[in-house]
Amino acid sequence: MKHWVNWLPGLDSLRRYETAWLRHDIFAGLVLATMLVPVGIAYAVASGLPGIYGLYATIIPLLAYALFGPSRILVLGPDSALAGVILGVITPLSTGDPLRAATLAAMMAIVSGAALIVAGIARLGFVTELLSKPIRYGYMNGIALTVLISQLPTLFGFSIKSHGPLRDLWAIAGAIPDGKMNWVAFGLGLATLLVILLLKNDKRLPGILIAVVGATIIVGGLDLGARYGVKVLGPLPQGLPGFAVPLIGYSELLPVLIGGCAIALVSFADTSVLSRTYAARLGDHVDPNQEMVGLGAANLAAGFFQGFPISSSSSRTPVAETAGAHTQLTSVVGAVAIAFLLLAAPNLLQYLPNAALAAVVIASAIGLFEVTDLKRIYRIQQWEFWLSIVCFVGVAAIGVIPGIGLAIAIAIIEFLWDGWRPHSAVLGRAAGVKGYHDITRYPDARRIPGLVLFRWDAPLFFANAEFFKERVLNAVAKSPTPVRWVVVTAEPVTSVDVTACDTVAELDAALHAQGIEFCFAELKDPVKDKLKRFGLFEQLGESYFFPTIGAAVSRYLEISGVEWKDWED
Repeated sequence: MKHWVNWLPGLDSLRRYETAWLRHDIFAGLVLATMLVPVGIAYAVASGLPGIYGLYATIIPLLAYALFGPSRILVLGPDSALAGVILGVITPLSTGDPLRAATLAAMMAIVSGAALIVAGIARLGFVTELLSKPIRYGYMNGIALTVLISQLPTLFGFSIKSHGPLRDLWAIAGAIPDGKMNWVAFGLGLATLLVILLLKNDKRLPGILIAVVGATIIVGGLDLGARYGVKVLGPLPQGLPGFAVPLIGYSELLPVLIGGCAIALVSFADTSVLSRTYAARLGDHVDPNQEMVGLGAANLAAGFFQGFPISSSSSRTPVAETAGAHTQLTSVVGAVAIAFLLLAAPNLLQYLPNAALAAVVIASAIGLFEVTDLKRIYRIQQWEFWLSIVCFVGVAAIGVIPGIGLAIAIAIIEFLWDGWRPHSAVLGRAAGVKGYHDITRYPDARRIPGLVLFRWDAPLFFANAEFFKERVLNAVAKSPTPVRWVVVTAEPVTSVDVTACDTVAELDAALHAQGIEFCFAELKDPVKDKLKRFGLFEQLGESYFFPTIGAAVSRYLEISGVEWKDWED
């Protein structure tokens, strides 16, 4: 029983629930619902879907995460960071059919959810740590720009056929001088955007709700839809989402699989950061693997109940916290409130202008841009800054899905580069400094005649083994005195594989041919155990493995008879 409770944190929270929390959670849930409705609709439209699906993708995931999610107050739902990814996949496949678009988006949610659950059960919660901060900034800035550009036509009151961010921008620039712009819709959208941005940091006033309700009242009261052609949301279908299995064709399977897996990566990267932040603030511990399962369950539920991929929200979670949320009951109350709206008052938002929805998404996209920390990165390490820019340009120029693929490829290359071509050093004795140090850092360091102390700052594996051999032989060739011993100071070597061991054996033979003994110092026991299994320990000889550099130096001086005077430690 205890094992199952670990996978259902919501049940554990329910067992420990305190009555004093109830009124706070109910109030916070009702406050949260006022924000979830317009935001959910806006992000659905931004994803290329009818607005109602944004509410479907809000209700069900909130309930699923309340059961499977480990965070006490994290709020899940449609997210602007995913809108560009969803739009990029379903637009070319759906060919303008909203029902087909909804089916494709639902299947993307199922793929994303399944991938996350499998990864969580396999305890792969660490995978997003492979994406460095500059790379995350790059693809998120690219996604933010893509989402912002996609909403500009709606903000201006016209529509275009999307062909990618740059071509869309060109089409928008051509449509405005041609007189396609609806100035009334633009005025409403701009006013909505300004109100949201002005009230963004005010915790007392719900800026999005005020802006959206104000725009809806103006459009309905002045009948701007009929008089000036302002496009509105229209009445929502009455009722709750039903269970449905989305069926797609074989030709659509590959892009949906790629898009779903990309969403799984992006959504968990953001969710894990936000989850850890609030866990630290509340004094809780959140298991990243369970976070994956919770997020996956929410996506899976969304996919089977007419929703689309969802993630955590850095804008809605603070609303719940500020309103006094204590547990995931807040999300449950919010979901129930939205369900009540669909059952009792589906026409309440029929005059909500599309331009106002675009403003909501644009405001969120603006919040996704990261500039300040990129300036800091530029100051301290420019190559990582330019790495971020490459990821940004990739997403903006070639599309969200290929751009994220490029970001992942760059992340893998960045991760492996230090291992492929790691730092190495020849060590010497610097006056007044304890230990042996890199002679390039200490040019006046003295070197023991006939001895090369060589440090390798990485694991030894197939990709860098030949480079290791090359660097050792190069150090021998550049020695100012004939070399009699080479000692690898191997404390940084944390692992070794078969290919590397074979290369070390070849190096040992090459050195012996020159009359040079090959030794190791400070090698970790687990690595030494591998050398024993591979037979290399026996080949080199136990007497040529030393616990410290000092022990290796003392043994060399004893055997070689070299006179060496050192300062006292």
